[in-house]
Amino acid sequence: MATRETADADDRYSEEACVVIDSLEQIGSQWRLIVLHDLQEGEKRFNELKRSTGSSARTLSRVLDDLQETGFVDRRLEEDAPVATYYSLTAKGESLAPVFDAIESWANKWLAEDGSATEAVGSLTS
Repeated sequence: MATRETADADDRYSEEACVVIDSLEQIGSQWRLIVLHDLQEGEKRFNELKRSTGSSARTLSRVLDDLQETGFVDRRLEEDAPVATYYSLTAKGESLAPVFDAIESWANKWLAEDGSATEAVGSLTS
């Protein structure tokens, strides 16, 4: 039987874990991370993102729709010839820059020994 103190600690842990889990569900897929990282450089056209991320048009379209829906990405349609769709980060998306920096720093420190840091960071930047 749990004591009141243990129950309070479990509730607090659960609330903290839920926030982290919710956050990772919004940004945590491989393709979402790649697109969010790529857009840190600035606004890009759909085809530029497709080339730079190496994703298929279908996957990229789905990911961009998800990121728009969760408020990380804005979409702008340029109707002059040639018609083009541009994507950029919202303030919410831009706020992830320090997170990417921290992950890269962590990877350089802890994953460099086995070479997986280069592979992990390279997949986000290539």
